[in-house]
Amino acid sequence: MRVFAAILAALAFAAVAPAAEASPARDLRVATYNIHAGAGEDNVYDLGRTAAAIRSLDADVIGLEEVDVHWGERSQFADEAGQLARELGMQVFFAPIYDLPPDRQFGGALLSRFPILSAENHEITRLSTQDADPVPAPAPGFGEVTVNVRGVFVHVYCTHLDYRPDPSVRRTQVDDMLRVLAEDRGPKVLVGDFNADASAPELAALWGPLRDAAPQGGPTYPAVDPVSRIDLITVSPDVAVQGAHEVATVASDHRPVVADVRVNR
Repeated sequence: MRVFAAILAALAFAAVAPAAEASPARDLRVATYNIHAGAGEDNVYDLGRTAAAIRSLDADVIGLEEVDVHWGERSQFADEAGQLARELGMQVFFAPIYDLPPDRQFGGALLSRFPILSAENHEITRLSTQDADPVPAPAPGFGEVTVNVRGVFVHVYCTHLDYRPDPSVRRTQVDDMLRVLAEDRGPKVLVGDFNADASAPELAALWGPLRDAAPQGGPTYPAVDPVSRIDLITVSPDVAVQGAHEVATVASDHRPVVADVRVNR
């Protein structure tokens, strides 16, 4: 009987232990940073300065915009995504918008301290900067990674929306992104350079499926004396925001934004 009771106790503990492990929330620090291809507000290329600015954020997952990989002289033909990942000791997924011969790429990247379980470079509508007379067409560069945050799988997306004054392309891009997000379940974080303030009409469809992590945050562009809050962190309703703020630095022409969030299994 004592052996039988011990077996029952062990089974009961085994049944309870996973539930107890599953119940605690996980804390996560996320960030977004348009790195201006490694050039500061002074337009001087210095990827070491960029790395130092990113390191100072102490973020677990970071979405980067305007990342060069062997793109050209402005960034010394560097593989910026790879170099930043190595210097910061993080995993990386690079999601090029443009992939031109012989080996020139430009786009966004996601850095993570946590294991990247899967990654995908989604297409959204874009107006190419490489065509003299572009028309809206699907193009890659909307990066997504699923990261394992100590047992909680979190979808993190990085975007860079159209910069032109006409908001119609951005409105279409928002619809495209929401279709991608709707295919995933679980906690979601969408970060990036939206090239529009959170209150802009073309971003209105975001609010409901997502919410602004820093509605009272300060402006992020330009880096010196900023006037526009166009660099945003947004989260799904099941993600609790504990705090968010922009960071004053001139390592790029944008300021980064950091948010501390809590996610549940």
